This record gives sequence, C-alpha cells and structure tokens, in this order.
Amino acid sequence: MNKRYARFLSALFCSSLALVFAANALTPDKEFSQVENRTLAQRPKLTWGDLAPKNLLEDKGAFYTGSFMADYERYTTDQFPGRDGWVAAKAWSERLMGKRENNGIYFCDDATLISRFDEPDWAKVDKNLGYVEKFAQSAGVPVYFGLIPTQAYAWKDKLPAGAPNADQKGVADRAGTAMPSVKLAQSLWTTLPGHAGEDIFYRTDHHWTSLGAYYGYTALMTDLGMADEIIPLENYTKTTVSDEFYGTLFSTSGVRWVKPDEMDTYVPETENITVVSKTYDAKGNPVDEPRQLYDESYLEKKDKYSMFLGGQQSLGVVKIAGNEGKPKLLLIRDSYSDSLVPFLTPHFSEIHLVDLRYNKQSTREYIAKNGIDLAVVLYSVPNFVSDSNLVWLGK
Repeated sequence: MNKRYARFLSALFCSSLALVFAANALTPDKEFSQVENRTLAQRPKLTWGDLAPKNLLEDKGAFYTGSFMADYERYTTDQFPGRDGWVAAKAWSERLMGKRENNGIYFCDDATLISRFDEPDWAKVDKNLGYVEKFAQSAGVPVYFGLIPTQAYAWKDKLPAGAPNADQKGVADRAGTAMPSVKLAQSLWTTLPGHAGEDIFYRTDHHWTSLGAYYGYTALMTDLGMADEIIPLENYTKTTVSDEFYGTLFSTSGVRWVKPDEMDTYVPETENITVVSKTYDAKGNPVDEPRQLYDESYLEKKDKYSMFLGGQQSLGVVKIAGNEGKPKLLLIRDSYSDSLVPFLTPHFSEIHLVDLRYNKQSTREYIAKNGIDLAVVLYSVPNFVSDSNLVWLGK
C-alpha cells in the first residue's frame, strides 16, 4: 500500500466519522419511535459524579456510578440517523446469509416472528414467586396465580430447527412448590397448546390475539371454579377491526417482508360497561380518565394493540351495570389482560386492573378499601421472570 492510498483511506475514514457526527448533531432528537413503539433514550446530563475519581466521592459520602458513558451509548444508538433503515438492513443481511434470527427474534414458519425465550435468572424467579406468596398470606381474599405461555412454547413447532429455546413450563412447575398459600391457575398450559393450530397469537406481535384471549378466559374461568359460566365461542360474533397491524416483534426484528396481522374483537361494546383509568394531575389530585373496552382511535396508529382498554394504565376499573351481586375481581397483570378483560365482563360486577410498573400503592389496602372478593396475579412467562416490580405486592 503506497502512502497516497493510505492517506486516501485515512481521509475517507475521517470524513465518514465527520459525516456521521454532523448528521447526529443536525438531526433533531426523537422522543418516541413509532416503528419500535417505545420511548427513545435522551441525551444524558453530565454530573460531577461522572467525572470525579471514585475515592474522592467516597470520602464525601457519595459513590461513583460510571453510568454516563453507558447512558450516552444508549442515547447515540437510539438517536442514530436512519436507525429504522439500518435495523431493517441488518435483518435483510441476516436472512440473505441464511440466518433465522435477528435481535432475539426468530424468523419462523408461516411468516411468523417469535421472540426467543432464554433461561431465566432462577434467583429472581424465586424472589418473584416469594412476593406473590407473601401477598397471598395477607391479602384477606383468595389469590390465584397464572402464567401465560407465549408463542415460544405454544408454537415451538414453528421455530427453526435447533433454535435455542428454554422451557417456559419449568417456571410454572416451580410455582407449584413455592407458593402454598396461592391457588394455581394451571389450565392455560393445556388449553393454549391444545389450540396451537389456530391463530391464538399474532404473527408480528408478542401478545395473544382475541381468539387466544378467549381460550385464556376459558382456562382461567375453569381454574376459578366458574367453568359452568363459560360463554361458548359460537355465541360471539367476530368483528375484524383492522388488517394492518404490525406489532412489537415486527418492530424489534427489523423484518419488513411479512404481511400484517388482522385484529378482531368478539365482545361488543355496550353502554352498561364503563372503563375508568385512575390517574393524578400535576398537583397530585386524583383524576378519573374515561376509557373504553375498545378505543378505535388507536387503529389509526402504529400501536394498535392499545385499542384494548386504551393501552397502558397504572390502575383501571371496569364496572358492569346489572351485575350487582357478582364478585369483584382484582387483576394484577401485564398487557395480556387488556384483550382478556372483555370476556370476563359478564361474570363480575367490577374488574380492577393494577399494573405494578406504575402503581406502587399497597395492594392489600386497596383490596380492603374496594371490597375485592378475589385476586388474580396473571403474567406472561417472559414478563414475570424479568419483572422487578412484584416486590410491591408485599408492601
């Protein structure tokens, strides 16, 4: 390599770095990615704790966190110009090289995307099971616990040959011996796989479909001792509300060659059902925000799954007029319950929905104050094994 060519390569490399730096500097930061349906990292603030030597800070009673560079790396990754295009290009390159995975998402049979389930941190699993057991011991009402198997379990036959996939059932089996005070809802593990040949999950999203939620409803009702009240599927009329749904797995994987999912509803919206999200204003005053079983305004957005109950909420209350005298249910849950709740409305007078990521109030006090008759802790397996908020159940 002669000197002229070496200088050319050096100049080209430096120019590329300068171009990327300039693009980063000139491109406005985004707060939210519609494609990935998540909040993007923002520019971190540099503090004295990020610069001072560790021993100096310890002398002053503080501790060096060293988090600035990690935060800044996340910021530059999230705000990289043309990020969505680069993620898609990476997925295409993986496919062209014969690989069947990108960003932890498998490219599976029937144009289906399935999130890989890795061996969980069993110490954390045991802690979370312990929090549920502690809650059940003092809740004052029967407490049921259910884990929802995901595509990686119910649709494991669709996975690429030899694809690493930890056994989700092992988590449910562990619960059987760790929580003597809890009533286990185990029927999900036979009901959902028993309908694996049907569209029980979306192909581009991690959630179950409304059909999958229906089968989840039948399993839960069975375990609650209310099997005789189950409404047969043929009594419902399926309504397709969208055929353009691209979910979280589509966004995360970078895959752009699969067709969108359809979204269906079965339970009609009726005037005797009211949905309220309980929040607080800027001054800390309680505010009741009206919601719906189905907020169809979300069908015009990327995050179409938030059509169910209007999406995330720390505390939601569903009341069903005419069901006075029926039990009041507390669901401590993740987002899978959003599409499950409509099927539960004929059987309860009130359904209270608590998301521990945002609601830190005492669950025991809430049960006593609102006259709750039974509580169900219901999570998908990946969400349960990774959740750090179940500690609030014991408060």
